[in-house]
Amino acid sequence: MNKAQKMKKEQDDWTELYHKTMKGLEMIIDVQGQVREIMKIAGEANMTITEMESNILKANINNQIINATNITGVSEDL
Repeated sequence: MNKAQKMKKEQDDWTELYHKTMKGLEMIIDVQGQVREIMKIAGEANMTITEMESNILKANINNQIINATNITGVSEDL
């Protein structure tokens, strides 16, 4: 009987370890999904920032052209 109890305890220990391992794997899978989502959001944010930089650069160029035009106009008026 003692041997049977020992085997049962060992089986229970392995079963518990299996369940803990499975829970750990589920957590890892969840974290991987969250990381993928964060990477997707970061990619979208990067695209938005790139578009903003492009718009700022265009606005800066337009401003320089307007300033040059205004300076030329003032010079001609003088």
